[in-house]
Amino acid sequence: MAQSIKLSDDVMSVVRRESGLQSRSVAGQITHWINIGRAIEQSSAFDYQHINAALAGELSPDELGAEEQEVWFAQFADEMTAPSDQEEAFFAQRRQLGRGVGLNDKGELVYPEAAA
Repeated sequence: MAQSIKLSDDVMSVVRRESGLQSRSVAGQITHWINIGRAIEQSSAFDYQHINAALAGELSPDELGAEEQEVWFAQFADEMTAPSDQEEAFFAQRRQLGRGVGLNDKGELVYPEAAA
């Protein structure tokens, strides 16, 4: 049975572009990438447990193979750009108090919009 999932607009943009270049349907492109990722994770030359250990700080990324480092870096970058629960709570409190919640492109404080 087919199932629906939510993917970000950025991911879907990449999927659509690649599916057109590779003459695959969107679903076919996603399935193709899933199969490649699964094969890599199960490869004897690629140890996903090493990547998880490096992400947890239990292993230096320098000890990973080149392919493992690429995957580690992509996951590390994703984790570092996502706000933590503490950051979410901090900025929720600032929004509630009407205080600045970030900087715009000019480096000026951005304030939450007034509730309508």
